[in-house]
Amino acid sequence: MTFLPDLHTLALYSAACVFLFITPGPDMSLWLAKTISGGRRGGTAAMLGTQAGCLFHTFFAAVGLSAVLAASATAFTALKIVGALYLLWLAYGAIRSGSALNLRDEARSEAGFWPTFMVGLGINLTNPKVVLFFLTFLPQFVDAADPHASQKLFFLGLYFIAINLPFAFLLILGAEKVVSWLKARPRVLRGIDFTFAGVFGLFAFKILTTQTR
Repeated sequence: MTFLPDLHTLALYSAACVFLFITPGPDMSLWLAKTISGGRRGGTAAMLGTQAGCLFHTFFAAVGLSAVLAASATAFTALKIVGALYLLWLAYGAIRSGSALNLRDEARSEAGFWPTFMVGLGINLTNPKVVLFFLTFLPQFVDAADPHASQKLFFLGLYFIAINLPFAFLLILGAEKVVSWLKARPRVLRGIDFTFAGVFGLFAFKILTTQTR
């Protein structure tokens, strides 16, 4: 199937997706907060809302990146270099600012499924960092000379969502234990930050050295 990357690329991408998932951010904070305040149904609604937002981001990013590639392979390669620099910036930010996970307590609420879903969707869609991330992350795993690059961009975006879903459900099932465990172990969050910074720093360095040869 032409839209499938080779196994080596897919393995690297899968590992990157997992590292991204375990790196705390606004989406994860929302899932945990809604699970603690509104139960697993609330957490699931919020999580599905954010994933629906990622679906929109995936589509528009893939369309935009495909247009760039169709116009100029050189421009697409330049975007990959910019993306690698952005990953380095994210790595630096993880070390400098620390975890973005917000573990504050919220009062219990019984918000409906769809209102909570829309909260998740709105938070995801209005986050400009998510747009920038998709525009700079997906190209790292596609060769500008690949005749099937456009199809692979769409596949990778959808795969990103698919690989997140089972982990997200597991996180929600154990939300109360996860929150309690992390609150008691702040060093774990710092360890995650440094792991994220190291992995993405090395990955960005590899991309930069490959593209500038």
